Amino acid sequence: MPKHDHAHAHAHAHAHAHAHAHAHAHAPQNAHDNESEPVAGGAEFWDGRYSESTRIWSGNPNALLVREAEGLAPGRALDLGCGEGADTVWLARRGWRVTATDISKVALGRAAEHAADAGVGELVDWQQHDFSQSFPEGEFDLVSACFLHSYGDFPRERILRRAASAVAPGGILLVVGHAGGPSWNPEALADIHFPTPEEVLAQLELPEGSWEVLTAAEHVQAMTDPEGRPGTRPDNALKVRRVA
Repeated sequence: MPKHDHAHAHAHAHAHAHAHAHAHAHAPQNAHDNESEPVAGGAEFWDGRYSESTRIWSGNPNALLVREAEGLAPGRALDLGCGEGADTVWLARRGWRVTATDISKVALGRAAEHAADAGVGELVDWQQHDFSQSFPEGEFDLVSACFLHSYGDFPRERILRRAASAVAPGGILLVVGHAGGPSWNPEALADIHFPTPEEVLAQLELPEGSWEVLTAAEHVQAMTDPEGRPGTRPDNALKVRRVA
C-alpha cells in the first residue's frame, strides 16, 4: 500500500528495520509499462509484494515512533499503513486501542496474526483502506504516519491533512519519513525530494493557534545494508499536538 511515502518508487529493495511495509518495497522496472502488471501502489500490487515471502519487515517497531510515543498516555491510536503490524502491536502492548489500516489484505491478515500471538488482538480494529479513496472514521489521541510512502500518483499531502483532521483535541500527529539515502549509497535516491519536517508542517496547512509543534527534527537511524553490514539512514520526524 502506499504507506511509505509514496515518495515515489524508492529504489531500495533492502528490507530496513522498519515495520512498515509499503514505503520500502521496490517496484519492478516495468511496473508502469506492462499493462498485465498490477498498478504500482494499488491493493493488488501490495498483496503481491507481501505474498513474496512470509515476512518483509523486521518485526520491530519504528524507532522514531518508540522515541516520540513512549511517554504518551495510552488512548485511541490510528496507525496509517500498518504493514505487518509491528507498530500496532507495540502500541497495543502499551495499552493503546488501535485502528490499524493498510491497503493490503495480505498485510492486514499477517498483522492480525502477529497481534494475536502477542496477546493484544482484542485491542486492534483492522481496516483496509486505500487512503486516496477512503479514510478511517473517528477521532484519535495519536495518529501515526510512519513512512507513508508509495508508488505512482499518491496524494500524500492530502492524506496527511486528512490525518491531522482525525486528531482529537489534545492529541498528537506523528509524521515520520526519510530524509535521504542510506550511508552505503547516499546518492541512490538523489533525484527524489524528501520533505523536511518544516516542509511537511507547511503542507499540513494547520490552523494558526490550534497546534503546537513538539518535534521537528532529523535523526540518524542505525540499520544494516543489503549484505547485513552496519549502516545508517537519515529520517525526519514531525510531532504536533492539537491544542484547540
